[in-house]
Amino acid sequence: MIDYNSVIPEKIREIKPSGIRKFFDMVSTMKGVISLTVGQPDFVTPWHIREAAIASLVDGKTYYTSNAGMQEIRNEISLYLSRRFSLEYTPRETFVTVGGSEAIDVAMRAVLAPGDEVILPQPAFVCYEPIAQLCGARVIKIPTKEENAFKLTAEELKKNITPKTKLLVLPYPNNPTGAIMEKAELEEIARVLRGTNIMVLSDEIYAELTYAAPHVSIASLDGMKERTILVSGFSKAYAMTGWRLGYVCAPEAVTKQMLKIHQYAIMCAPTVSQFAAAEALKNGDVDIEYMKSEYDCRRKFIVDGLNKIGLHCFEPKGAFYVFPRVKDTGLTSEAFAERLLSEYKVAVVPGTAFGDCGEGYVRISYAYSVEHIQTALIRMAEFLAGLKK
Repeated sequence: MIDYNSVIPEKIREIKPSGIRKFFDMVSTMKGVISLTVGQPDFVTPWHIREAAIASLVDGKTYYTSNAGMQEIRNEISLYLSRRFSLEYTPRETFVTVGGSEAIDVAMRAVLAPGDEVILPQPAFVCYEPIAQLCGARVIKIPTKEENAFKLTAEELKKNITPKTKLLVLPYPNNPTGAIMEKAELEEIARVLRGTNIMVLSDEIYAELTYAAPHVSIASLDGMKERTILVSGFSKAYAMTGWRLGYVCAPEAVTKQMLKIHQYAIMCAPTVSQFAAAEALKNGDVDIEYMKSEYDCRRKFIVDGLNKIGLHCFEPKGAFYVFPRVKDTGLTSEAFAERLLSEYKVAVVPGTAFGDCGEGYVRISYAYSVEHIQTALIRMAEFLAGLKK
């Protein structure tokens, strides 16, 4: 009989499954669950975007595109980034990926070699660490703290840089905390990095969803574009999760290398999704503002509701997540989430899914209707009341 442990490399076997998907899968086997686990907008993709996709199919535009994506969409990405964030990227510095996840993957594979070090502020989305490990890199985790609004500080960054540091992951606006980095704070980070060969992977998938201050990309700061790989996509801003389309922007010397990986692994992103996304970029600013306004109402509603039922909640300034503190209940994050699900059929994600420093917190997505959130809050209040008896 074949020994699969000898077939499958140790680095693959040691990768932990996503803590988000664990609870998502548990929910799928239960009835009557109010799920607040997945970062998926509850809005339908706007009609004009779907219509553009339908038209492309009716017209028989079902062919491969160039590896980098259609010229039209790369032009539109360049115009969009200039219009919305004062970033200047040419189409040659841009290519289209299968979601933001592929953009992160090709970025890391293009710049990391075995033995390199990656600095990762946590809590953070689940994919960065395993992808870095697959590249043979060592991940240096910097725990961020609620008292610092879950932001990376220049002092912490400087303290963790070594001669082996190759990449800083900058995951802001942040999933799971909702933290953002403002321009003055990014300037301090930039001062540490200028004059080094350290690259920045700036994950800006939630750039359109900031509520207290406009999003600023570190690539817009003096001397930082040349060392920044910007990854983003269409899923969050335009409610296009299932279309699986993202993009990456970087200096041409870097995109040329990433594009080779993309060519051999993917070939090109789905053509119908590219036509839809081009329409989103051209005519979707109004959609963004509408959905952002709705998320902001939900943000205020859920933060107020959680604090009222006795769960202290940091006020998120971006994305569509809250990260309430549950340590005062006497339960671990995992135990809190498991009991809430089994006893009251409300699904949240343990903070430890996003790094060890997430212990004592849970992530709750407010990319759901107010009615959905309200029902969850009622059940959570009953759960908390039961813990006090």
